[in-house]
Amino acid sequence: MSVRPVHVLACILLGACGPETPPPESGVVQGRALFLAQCAGCHGASGQGDGPAAAGLQPADLTRIAARRDGVWPVLEVMSILDGYARRTTPRPGMPVVPALTEGPRVPFDSGNGMVREVRANLVAVARYLETLQVPPPGRRVP
Repeated sequence: MSVRPVHVLACILLGACGPETPPPESGVVQGRALFLAQCAGCHGASGQGDGPAAAGLQPADLTRIAARRDGVWPVLEVMSILDGYARRTTPRPGMPVVPALTEGPRVPFDSGNGMVREVRANLVAVARYLETLQVPPPGRRVP
C-alpha cells in the first residue's frame, strides 16, 4: 500500500500519524489543547497558577519550572509529576492524576539520554507544551 503526500500532510495537520512520534509542532498543539482542557482550571490558561479553581490550592506557576532550576528543563521530572508516578515530587499536594494523560496511545520517546521508551503520547505532548511556556526559555535540558 502506498502513502500519498496528501495523506501524509493530513496526518501531520490532524495529529493522527499512527504509532510514530508526532512532529514536535503537532505535539505542542495537542499539548496545549490537553493543558487547556485538563490543567487550566487550576493552573490558568497562561500556566501561572491563576485558574478559576485555584482558590485555596496554591497551584504552581508552570511558566517558571526551568527558572526555578537555574534554566534547566527537567523533562522526566515534569512528566513524572504530570503522570503522578512520583507522588513525593514537589509540588504534588492537591494535584490529581489526570487519566487523559496516563491513558491512550504510546509513542517512542527519547528524553535526551539516548534511551528510547514507549510513553503516553498525551503526556509527552503536555510536557512539550509546558516547555514552550517557560520564562525565560530553558538554556539546557536534562532527562
